[in-house]
Amino acid sequence: MTGQAVITYIKNLMSELLQKLQWRYATKKMNPAKTVPTDKVERILEAARLAPTSSGLQPFEIIAISSAAVREQIKPAAYGQSPITDGSHVLVFAAWDDYTPERINMMFDLSKAERGGAVNEAAENYRKMLLTNYPARGPEVNFQHAARQAYIGLGAALIAAAFEEVDSTPMEGFDPKAVDQILGLPARGLRSVAILALGYREEGADWLANLKKVRRPRSQFVTDLT
Repeated sequence: MTGQAVITYIKNLMSELLQKLQWRYATKKMNPAKTVPTDKVERILEAARLAPTSSGLQPFEIIAISSAAVREQIKPAAYGQSPITDGSHVLVFAAWDDYTPERINMMFDLSKAERGGAVNEAAENYRKMLLTNYPARGPEVNFQHAARQAYIGLGAALIAAAFEEVDSTPMEGFDPKAVDQILGLPARGLRSVAILALGYREEGADWLANLKKVRRPRSQFVTDLT
C-alpha cells in the first residue's frame, strides 16, 4: 500500500468502528438460542488483555464463563438480570485485592524476561519506587486503584465486542462478595468489580433495542482549549 492508501484504509476502518459503536447498546434481552463463536470471544478477551494499565502492572484478571450451570449460580447474585443466562458468555473482571511486592516483582520480572533479560536501569529504579510506595498505601487503596485499571480492560472489551457485532451488557449491579465466593476469588487474591455478558439481542423482546441512541452533543461533552 502507498502512504495515502494506508491513510484511507485507517479512516475507513475508524468510520466502520464508529458506526458499530453507534449500533451497540447495553442489551437488555438476549436470544438464548444464539451462541457467540469462540473466535469472537477470544478476540474480545485479547483486546482486554492488551489494554493499557498504570505502570504496566495489569492488576486484574478475567474469568470467562460459558458454563450454563455457573451462570445460573451467578444470576441471583446479579439480581436476576437475564443477560447472565440468556447470553452465551459472561466475563467477570476481577481486580487484585492488593499490590504486594510479589505481584509487582512478578510483572517487572516478566517484562525483563520478555525483553531479553538485560538489566534496564530506568525500569529497575521504577520497580524500586513502586515497591516502596504501593504496598505502604494499604489494601483498600490499592484495590480501588486496581479496580480502575480493570475498567480500562472492560472498555476495551466493549469496543471489541461492538467491532465483532456481538451484543454486550456491562453490569455493576451485582453482589461482589457473592460472586467472589461462587468463583473462589478470595483464595486467588481477587475481587470482582464488573461483569460483561456477551450474546445476541432478541429485538422483539428488548424494549431498548430499537430506541435511538442518546448521547450529549459534542458541544456539551468536549471542551476545546486552543
